[in-house]
Amino acid sequence: MNETYAAVPALAGHPEEGHSPPQCPVEETRCPVVAHEWVNDEYKHLVIKATPKALAAKPGQFFQLLCPSPDAIEVWFRRPQSVYLVDRSSGRLEFLYKVVGRGTQGLATLQPGDILDMVGPLGKGFTIEWKAKNIVVLGRGVGLATMAPISQLAGEMGVRVTAILSARSPELALAADLFESVGTVIKVLDTDGTSAVENVEAILLKLIKDKKADAFYTCGSNRLLQLMKRIARAHGIPGQAAMEQIMACGLGPCYICVRTFEINGKKEMRRVSMLIFRPRMVFDTVMALAPAFSAASATAVISPAFGESLAHSGFAVIERQSFTTL
Repeated sequence: MNETYAAVPALAGHPEEGHSPPQCPVEETRCPVVAHEWVNDEYKHLVIKATPKALAAKPGQFFQLLCPSPDAIEVWFRRPQSVYLVDRSSGRLEFLYKVVGRGTQGLATLQPGDILDMVGPLGKGFTIEWKAKNIVVLGRGVGLATMAPISQLAGEMGVRVTAILSARSPELALAADLFESVGTVIKVLDTDGTSAVENVEAILLKLIKDKKADAFYTCGSNRLLQLMKRIARAHGIPGQAAMEQIMACGLGPCYICVRTFEINGKKEMRRVSMLIFRPRMVFDTVMALAPAFSAASATAVISPAFGESLAHSGFAVIERQSFTTL
């Protein structure tokens, strides 16, 4: 099956500019920066004006951000960033990110009024089963930002949230106010030793005993992911985990995000988007490939800027305006 999609980057707030086919849920968007502030010495909070397609992002999905260069050397790859908050009433998207490398250092230079080029929403979002009454979210570091949207959704659905926030120190236990607005917050810190796996395990087991754990959600720490997976498997609790992984295209075809997973007792190489662990099943992975590009052979005509980015990501770029999935 061959399908062709034509697109021009959409400009948030200006529906007359740009074009994205309605059948394609992913688009390249140029978004004005509304606010951009430091939260602490390590993290920044970015607020942008977004298009309707971007505002349709589900909890756990992410965008590929085209970061400005912090120096004289070009930043080749886009940087994947999970959505922190979606405010559909004001038409705004928010990101909470840690400034660590050249990409995020460049991103940190954006000022209100500047334009951020991004592609998305990408990945497989979180879901909450209708029968869930209480969920547990467990995040550490930048993973806390990823846990915010699923907690927000739970609050809207009337589902109670217990948020376990793991961090090196109290000031890095991000978004505590947001989590408190929809449930109970438990901070576990390196500074007082409460972030130890043994203590987190005791907390999870007590929540299960108190019938406050109908589902698990986690992001930000492999050791905590392994802990949740083990407990979920032993107690028959469904769960979903967003994984941190180096990416290039964000769509799947370049295979940069491949990792080894255990599927029904067998190790397999899969592209990272989301893990779902269930009783008697260690992992069941969901591909990161966006639905619009999931055909065996698909060609998309896109903007020169996005085409140039894909050229560095393992795609075959034709006239710097198109790519073919492999």
